[in-house]
Formats: sequence, structure tokens, C-alpha cells
Amino acid sequence: MFDLTTWAWGLAAISGIAVVTWLVSIPLKNVSIVDSVWSLYFVAAAVTYAVTTPAPGGPRRVVILVLVAVWAVRLSGYITWRNRGEGEDKRYVAMRHKYGADTFPVMSLFRVFLLQGVLAWIVSLPLLAAVDGTPDLGILDMVGIAVWLVGFVFEAGGDAQLARFKADPSNRGKVMDTGLWRYTRHPNYFGDFAQWWGFFLIGLAAGGWRAIPAPIIMSWLLLKVSGVALLEKNIEQTRPKYADYVARTNAFFPGPPRP
Repeated sequence: MFDLTTWAWGLAAISGIAVVTWLVSIPLKNVSIVDSVWSLYFVAAAVTYAVTTPAPGGPRRVVILVLVAVWAVRLSGYITWRNRGEGEDKRYVAMRHKYGADTFPVMSLFRVFLLQGVLAWIVSLPLLAAVDGTPDLGILDMVGIAVWLVGFVFEAGGDAQLARFKADPSNRGKVMDTGLWRYTRHPNYFGDFAQWWGFFLIGLAAGGWRAIPAPIIMSWLLLKVSGVALLEKNIEQTRPKYADYVARTNAFFPGPPRP
């Protein structure tokens, strides 16, 4: 249920996309396009696993391919739309200044594109487990699908609500605290978290308990690295009312607002 050759093919597919994206980023002088491609790494991995695995096909393989494609394509499309006209992310601008114009292009291949590719490869373990294990669906699969659906509602719904909020000029400088944002300060990140635990449960139903590092790593990234911690680092300096929002709203897991 963990065919190493199949897993290696997944790394090859992800690495190929990473290199192509890097080549595109050089003339654009914009490494931020990797953010749009990140979720598509997992589609490439899942499809590669499905094609190269010696295990027989079945309904679980169809389910995992559909779910990961829906998650990835929506997220990639939303990030691309959100970042249009914004230029390069300040994180990458800082790296560009640090390494210089001559060194940065080569450095970005390893420090950004391939690094994220290897990380995606490791996190894709539940997808490998789902296509490489027993083919038939069971109760645990249904639980995993339900958890994924909850996550999708929070992630897609939270993104859509925030986009509408930002599109209204009268909301400039205000804090989004309605809809799903009333129950958690980061419904989109919680949604991503839930979807990956849903993927793990489907992989676990196929016997892939060794995939447990994947949702743990994704949870750590969302909570401590590129998600909640990064976004809230300086937000109170630009939005004074955010402190009140913090006082009454859960940071991550949804819950009723506090008085």
C-alpha cells in the first residue's frame, strides 16, 4: 500500500512542474506564481500515483482524484485571481534583494520551487495511500469525505465571503467578522486543515496509517508557518479594531463568539 516506485514517480512529476514553473518565473521576475501552482502539485502527484500503481483500481481511487482536483483547482484559481496585478510577494522580494539579481534565479529554484515540491511530495502521502491500497469504500471513507466537505465549505466559503467584503469600498480598514469569519478568524485555513485530515482518513481507510505525517505537517504549516502566524504577525498595527476581534473570536477552530 506504499509502493516506493509509485511514490518516486510522484516526486518526478512534481519536480517537473516545479522546474517548468521556475523557468516561467524568470522572465516574469515573479516567484509568486509558485503560490498558484502549489496545490496543483498534488493533482500531478495523485494522477501519477493512479497511473503508476500496481494496485487494482476502484471507487476509492475515483473519489480521491475528484476531491483533490476540486480542492486544488479551486484554490489555484482563487490565489491566481487574488494576486492579479499585485506583483511579487514581499517574502520573495526580500529574498531577491538578499541574494542579488545574478544569484537569486538559481537560488529560487532550490529554495522556493523544488523545496515546496519536496514538501508537497511528502504531504501527498494520503493520496498515495488512497490509490495504492484496498479499492473499496467503507465507513471510514464516508467519515473522511464528510470531514473534507466541512473543510471545503469553510475554505471556499471563507474565501468568497472575504472577497465580497474587500470588494466593497465602504469596508476599507474594517475587520471582516461576519459569516464564517464570525466563528473563526481563519475559516479558510481551518477549511484547508479539515480537507487534509479528510484526505488522511480516506488514506487510512485503505490501510495507509503511515501517511500520518502528512496532515500533521500541513497543520503545522497552517498554524505556525505560512498561515495563521504569518498573517497575524503585524495585522494589529494596520487594523486597530483587530484586537477586539481577537478577543471575541477563536483563532482557528470554529466556535461561538465570546462576549
